[in-house]
Amino acid sequence: MLLSFATTRAKTSWRPLGMLARSLGQRHYTSGRVFETTTAEFEKDVLKSEQPVVVDFYADWCKPCKMLAPILAAAVEESGKVKLAKINIDENLDLARDYSIASLPTVMAFHKGEPVSAFIGMQTPAVVK
Repeated sequence: MLLSFATTRAKTSWRPLGMLARSLGQRHYTSGRVFETTTAEFEKDVLKSEQPVVVDFYADWCKPCKMLAPILAAAVEESGKVKLAKINIDENLDLARDYSIASLPTVMAFHKGEPVSAFIGMQTPAVVK
């Protein structure tokens, strides 16, 4: 994991590079098919995408989210037919509310701008595929 050094008045801490990019308002792309998005970019990245998009609603503090993330990324990279948009619900509360995200992780598949499938919680690689 790439780390960055972050200093605040209250404390100095290490945090993942992706978190620094988000805190600076930058989008952090993890690969060509796996990327972070925000409420502001959701329509363009997901709803208007020509490819189907799997959306991973997660939080940095969620252990099952951390366990599921590499499984989702591997399935998306292997498939080559869909993209994976990751949305941190702590930073995009209005989007989580709009899609009634009540448990984490929640994964939704979108096709032509509409949610077509979803699951909640940790799943095995076979189920994710």
